[in-house]
Amino acid sequence: MMKIYCFLLSFLFTTVAAQTSSDRNSLPEIGVVASDAISIAKEMEIGEIMMRQLRSQSPIISDPVLDEYINDIGNRLVVNAENVKFPFEFFLINNRDINAFAFFGGHVGVHTGLIYQADNESELASVLAHEISHVTQRHIARRIAAQSKAAPLALASMLGGILLAMVDPEAGVAAISASQAASSQFGINYTRSNEQEADRVGFDMLDRSGFDVSGAASFFGKLVEKSRGQSKQLAFLQTHPLPESRVSDARSRQAYYRSKNLAPNLSFHLVKARIQARYMYDPEYNIADFHAALKSTQGTIQRGKRYGLALSYLANEQPLMAEKTLEPLLKEEPENLFYIDLATDIALELKRYDIAINNLQNLSNKIPRNQVISLNLANALIKKGDYANATEVLSDYLLVDPDHALSYQLLIDALRNLRSFLQMHQAKAEYLVLLAAHPNAIDELHTAYNFAKDNNLEQQRIRARIEQLRQQEKRIKSL
Repeated sequence: MMKIYCFLLSFLFTTVAAQTSSDRNSLPEIGVVASDAISIAKEMEIGEIMMRQLRSQSPIISDPVLDEYINDIGNRLVVNAENVKFPFEFFLINNRDINAFAFFGGHVGVHTGLIYQADNESELASVLAHEISHVTQRHIARRIAAQSKAAPLALASMLGGILLAMVDPEAGVAAISASQAASSQFGINYTRSNEQEADRVGFDMLDRSGFDVSGAASFFGKLVEKSRGQSKQLAFLQTHPLPESRVSDARSRQAYYRSKNLAPNLSFHLVKARIQARYMYDPEYNIADFHAALKSTQGTIQRGKRYGLALSYLANEQPLMAEKTLEPLLKEEPENLFYIDLATDIALELKRYDIAINNLQNLSNKIPRNQVISLNLANALIKKGDYANATEVLSDYLLVDPDHALSYQLLIDALRNLRSFLQMHQAKAEYLVLLAAHPNAIDELHTAYNFAKDNNLEQQRIRARIEQLRQQEKRIKSL
């Protein structure tokens, strides 16, 4: 069953706005970022809280290679966006549905199913540009500003349903409907206006970033084909303009831009192959599928299929076949991070720890604090049993990315094996904070305090952190 992207934004509009159409005239003019909406600081604060909730409730993918790619393409677009008020964060959710969403504070989520269904990077970029536009135009903040004295608490009270809607729109509808009456037609119309504006702003961003604007129309056309025969209610659950209208609008709009005949992007096709191999189908099916594709493709697309085949062999517990399949790709591009990541996994499966560690340390000297290299190195060191050096690598990486959940998970494992229980419980606490589990985090800090024993300075630090977390928890409840 199809889930069309941008669901979260629609739910926010329709649920926060369930008053009457009498406030229609108070809406900010489309194309103008509302100045009387909630503050940028408050928007970022709510966005961070929602992101922490999302980490604890949905299958966010902790894959450094994919994370690096989606943030690279996303930030290429952000650089060419207008009205950017804060840094953006892009992340992937393991879900086969075609869906993407944006919410407060520059957070943009993309389902794996959307990337898998895209044929080229411009199609994917067109969706990201659309979502970025929702954020830069502050559409959620506008909707709140349009209501007479509506409080942000109305949004926070439905947080559980909204977060569920991101991952499973149907379940989200039920959760939200249980707490709020269905919105009037006014809320739907307003959403349509915002969708049109996001399309317009996104086209400009897409073109300035070097992508082909025809990617938007081709992707919309794909959605139309896939939704044929479905219930009309399933087409955006009547909160978005119908796909047919957006396809025609997109095709008309692209005529104003110079067309770009872009070559296939290798990273995009490697990402598609990785998603298929790791998140879509079973290894035996993938091996057969990639084998067949190798015979009918060439060039960049064929390299993507070969990479997918190597991943599938490893998933099928055939590391030597995976190594043989990857070899020509790695020889051609020995510093390609997609290949380095897979080569490391193969080496660890074959217990060639020193080879993997030496290769990664050499790369780390060239590209320090890169998440793919750093986390692979830390993982290889843990597999070897060198927990002290793994801890050092992870602690160093967390200096540049202190909210990286996977790094904390690896660090906790390394510290446990080192029997460094004081630091382990502190790391656990910080990981739980990233999941918005403040009471559990405070419990971990109390345990850490007991391990500090006669270390008065460390105990003072822990007490200060406990008080800080208590204040954060109060602040969240007061929003």
